[in-house]
Amino acid sequence: MSTGTQLPFNISERELYSPLELYAGIKEAPYSQMLDAQIFTYSQANPPTKFSTDDSTMATTLHDHHIGQAMLSAVYDGVFAQTPMIGIMGGHAVARGTRGFADAVRLGATLTGRGYSVVTGGGPGAMEAANAGAWLADYDETAIGNAMDILAQAPDAIRHRTSWARAALRVREEYPSTKNSLGVPTWFYGHEPPNLFATHIAKFFTNSIREAILLEQANGGIIVLPGAAGTVQEIFQDACENYYATGARVTPIVLVGHEHWTRTLPVWPLLQALAAGRAMEDRIALVDTVQEAVEFIETMTPLRRRTRF
Repeated sequence: MSTGTQLPFNISERELYSPLELYAGIKEAPYSQMLDAQIFTYSQANPPTKFSTDDSTMATTLHDHHIGQAMLSAVYDGVFAQTPMIGIMGGHAVARGTRGFADAVRLGATLTGRGYSVVTGGGPGAMEAANAGAWLADYDETAIGNAMDILAQAPDAIRHRTSWARAALRVREEYPSTKNSLGVPTWFYGHEPPNLFATHIAKFFTNSIREAILLEQANGGIIVLPGAAGTVQEIFQDACENYYATGARVTPIVLVGHEHWTRTLPVWPLLQALAAGRAMEDRIALVDTVQEAVEFIETMTPLRRRTRF
């Protein structure tokens, strides 16, 4: 295949991305020179055209196919095969140094410590915090606090991506980890760089594929932290599947934050109305703390994974 330009990504079979691949050289060079930025630049210059069969569309389609296959291999046969996966959803605007960020770190650490694997949308904010919690799960509260202090020195992932990424790299180096977690970001939201704490990254060009495949992997349940439009979309995408599912295929979902989900964005009343009389009715919850969210998830039996092929 010839696209008329040098592709910055692989269109043949490959493994999942690692943070150190997407950010290779970040210590010396700015984010704009990283592989992640180069691929985003390509995607902006070659936007997908509906029903197009041109070379650039074929290239991104092949890329997403192989990344999807690599993710399934990791989930069914590889590093995540033996642990239920909990999806943690939440807004990219949750800033380092805030209580919301600390709560998401604690959530990721608690779940990982209790034998679950964390999967997020792979970006900044609540997503980064949950992946960071998984990374830091073996450390005590003092060490986790010190790590968060380092991150808080460079809080802006959107306007200051280089310093933001370098702070994360410093935490990785000062607090090495053997824990794994999954991030599933997209170049569709290229202004949101992928975080460096998801040890395995399935990054897609096509956001609709990314959303579906992200939710599908959360066989242990979904915990939703405060967020905005993207988070609401994820709630109801999962709710739609649960609405029509039999009892054996309903994914538990718990929203964290009464005020946010009943007043700021009143999602909870509609979710309750959809669930009434359905198999999903006793598998939804609204709580105020991440600890309560973990307790709810622990009462649920993880779904058996579908046959891969």
